[in-house]
Amino acid sequence: MHHQRRGLVMVSDPELLDAVLRLGAAAGCELERAVDVTAARRSWHDAPVVLLDAAAAHQCTRSGLPRRGGVVVAVRGEPPPAVWRHAVAVGAEHVVSLPDAEAWLVAALSEATEEHRGRGPVIALVGGRGGAGASVLAAAVAVTAVRDGQRALLVDCDPLGGGLDLVLGAEDLEGMRWPQLDVHGGRVPAAALHAALPAPAVAGRGTGELAVLSCDRGAGGPAPGAVAAVVDAGRRAGETVVCDLPRHPSDAAAAALAAADLTVLVVPADVRSCAAAARVVAALTGLGSPPRLVVRGPSPGGVDADEVARSLGVPLLAAMRPEPGLARALERGEAPGRPRGPLAGAARAVLAAVRGGVDGNRT
Repeated sequence: MHHQRRGLVMVSDPELLDAVLRLGAAAGCELERAVDVTAARRSWHDAPVVLLDAAAAHQCTRSGLPRRGGVVVAVRGEPPPAVWRHAVAVGAEHVVSLPDAEAWLVAALSEATEEHRGRGPVIALVGGRGGAGASVLAAAVAVTAVRDGQRALLVDCDPLGGGLDLVLGAEDLEGMRWPQLDVHGGRVPAAALHAALPAPAVAGRGTGELAVLSCDRGAGGPAPGAVAAVVDAGRRAGETVVCDLPRHPSDAAAAALAAADLTVLVVPADVRSCAAAARVVAALTGLGSPPRLVVRGPSPGGVDADEVARSLGVPLLAAMRPEPGLARALERGEAPGRPRGPLAGAARAVLAAVRGGVDGNRT
């Protein structure tokens, strides 16, 4: 679990305090309320962010609390001139007026209190044709990352795919799907996102955690701003973000591609699949996301992975043999990506590539 540090709030105006506490909850940020300077002093140094009103800023200055970073002075309406003097004296970095600055304050609280683990990788997977297996590989990549001890966020961007939760056997798990998630392009705290989403169990996992954000089988897909916000939340929290995209890039898919560090095209090893995949390659390249290639066997006509790569002009990342028993396991609701086998090998090749490890593997 992420360790959430508590912000410090010292606000005497009841309406302003209610607003600040509401925004803290929206940001997934726990706030410790100090009723006076003595109480504030105990957390002054350690709190990741300090929220004061004008009166509190004045009191903190008069009491000799040292200047520190991460101090925000909040007011209702237009800040009077005295507020700026108190803010400068206490070392505040920002003076914000509510309700105008609500969105900014939610983002600041989320950013300040969420544990930072560095920038997480974002991987986009696309099928070269219908039924290519991109969704299964996307799920396997996320599961493999969790087994490696990572937190993973699996994001379904294909509203016609039937729901990525089905691939994981998670269709009956409680949690939000895209239609229930109210993002509207704002900043989302990753801890709150994980708490709201279905969390399929991963057998043999270490310390990793998996959350899946699936499309609903009876609704449309996500908005581009919502996709960008969700992907950004996982990336800022250092998570491995895996996006399953439709073959014909929608605006939402384009938002995921814009954030992706690696785009993977999954193509079966046959001539018709290569012909279909050529159009997908052109679309991805036109969006500034030239892909790497995973070729999936079997090859009925003897077309090998290198021939597929040459015909598409796409660098080969992995050639994957058929996974024994995969279709049967998926029908039983078993999550793909068992620790060993061709699918796990391809998933590890994808993870290694996004981490800068390999140029191509045979699995």
